[in-house]
Amino acid sequence: MIAMSEIRQHLKQQIVEQLRAMAVDAGADPAAITDEMVQLEVPPRPEMGDLAAPLFPLARVMRQPPAAIAAAVSERLEPLLRGASCEHAGAYINIRLDRVAVAAEVITRIARQGEKYGRTDDLAGTRVMVEFSCPNTNKPLHLGHLRNDILGESVARILSANGADVRKVNLINDRGIHICKSMLAYQQFGNGATPDSEGVKPDHFVGTYYVRFNRWAAENADAEKRARDMLQQWENGEPGVLELWKLMNGWAVDGIWQTYRRTGVSFDQVYFESQTYEAGRDEVLRGLQQGVFYREQDGSIWVDLESIGLDRKVLLRGDGTSLYLTQDIGTAIARHRDWPFDRLIYVVASEQRYHFTVLFHVLKQLGMQWADNLFHLAYGMVNLPEGKMKSREGTVVDADDLIARLEEMAAQEIRAKGREDEVGDVAATAADVALGALHYYLLQVTPGKDMVFDPGESISFNGNTGPYLQYSGARISSMLRKAASEAAQAQPDAAIDATLLAAPEEWELVKRLGEFPHIVSLAGRQYSPSIVTSYLYDVTKTFSRYYHDYPIAIEKDPPTRAARLALARSVAQTLRNGCALIGIPFLEVM
Repeated sequence: MIAMSEIRQHLKQQIVEQLRAMAVDAGADPAAITDEMVQLEVPPRPEMGDLAAPLFPLARVMRQPPAAIAAAVSERLEPLLRGASCEHAGAYINIRLDRVAVAAEVITRIARQGEKYGRTDDLAGTRVMVEFSCPNTNKPLHLGHLRNDILGESVARILSANGADVRKVNLINDRGIHICKSMLAYQQFGNGATPDSEGVKPDHFVGTYYVRFNRWAAENADAEKRARDMLQQWENGEPGVLELWKLMNGWAVDGIWQTYRRTGVSFDQVYFESQTYEAGRDEVLRGLQQGVFYREQDGSIWVDLESIGLDRKVLLRGDGTSLYLTQDIGTAIARHRDWPFDRLIYVVASEQRYHFTVLFHVLKQLGMQWADNLFHLAYGMVNLPEGKMKSREGTVVDADDLIARLEEMAAQEIRAKGREDEVGDVAATAADVALGALHYYLLQVTPGKDMVFDPGESISFNGNTGPYLQYSGARISSMLRKAASEAAQAQPDAAIDATLLAAPEEWELVKRLGEFPHIVSLAGRQYSPSIVTSYLYDVTKTFSRYYHDYPIAIEKDPPTRAARLALARSVAQTLRNGCALIGIPFLEVM
């Protein structure tokens, strides 16, 4: 059996071969025609064909007008297409596929592969490490973290679906001046209180003292100096400071992990900054000895960045304390030693572009050849319609509060639709719907773009939302369960008569379903889950129109009913597989 992605590749290769043959005939260099010059795309209107190849990039190499090239290639290609046909239209080659053969192949393949449908071997044999989340232990997770978390989790799942050996890692930022600020405020105002005594989630409890410090510092000029002194005491190993640090970090980490479990985010390995910063300092000192870095009169150590068009950057302060960059140097080296990767992807906000430009350069200066395989997946800011978040002022959009708000809105929607008896456990279903709303909304925007998260819009059961996908999946599942005919109970890989799937909407569905492996591949190459969300919405809309206009389970002709139910099962399986890639629970009932 040949999948749609393989059909694409086969057609592309045939077009490239014909172009190279034409180049030879014209006395040109066939090697100048690369695979990248030929890209197959879906035409904007079905009457234009199923696939199209624009040949504009060939004009310079072939020294002919694109339309003339398309006409010549089309004439050569037509006799080679078995069951398919092609024609040229201007600079395009429009291809029509063998609908019956493709429909039978796609539906049978999905049924046989099940949850594995969509997977590719693009990255087989490749080890990819994905770093994401990386919270500070002075405050709970907020809306920005939620975008980071699901982006990292989804990218990891997509890369794994493309055959990569993926390792998800987290770096807990558990040391530094910001941690000391929470600790100092607790010393001043805590009076021995604990999360249990106050009845507060532990990371929220710690976060209140970070906010308290900044309010206190606004009135006390000595507060900042005292926080810096505490950091020095921590690095010197002062027992009392270390004891308080362990207590408060334990609270914060426990609370953060509660949120991870709630959102379905997990990690294969967790690093702590407190365990890596010294290694980074040692690497900086080694670079100083090698003449890669230099020391200023105040004792601080710097790197000259002129060779990459920047100024210079401090790597160690004059008092010997480390910076974020210092510990990132040590952490990167430790990771490669622990698990030699082919690529390391940092999922970090776009405002840190400078940081990673410097980090990658410094690692190369230190002789780490694998630094060429480091990539910063930058994502944009995310806020609520009310405005920008500011953690110091305590005006962040708290992750737990937002999820709880979405869960309540989902429960209200379920009750408003009178679906309590159908779903059974309203609270559990509402939690799944809330997660679907949250993750879909955060992922539907291209990572690099800023976005506004609208809770009310995200939770809607209609439109471009996660709950709409979930509702559609549940509706198909319900239909399949209720189908009473023998055809409905047939084995998933039972043969169907694909000639009965002759409606334009059925062919449109078949084509879209057949594209799923290509979508997974494309999302993996671009590190962009938004490609998957857009695809799933498109499939869901197409099926919704089909479901409205054609009888499926109630179709009176048994062979037609069997074919349509098989197509519906294929849609449900593809939705299930796609939702798994973007962290959305697939619901059987809703």
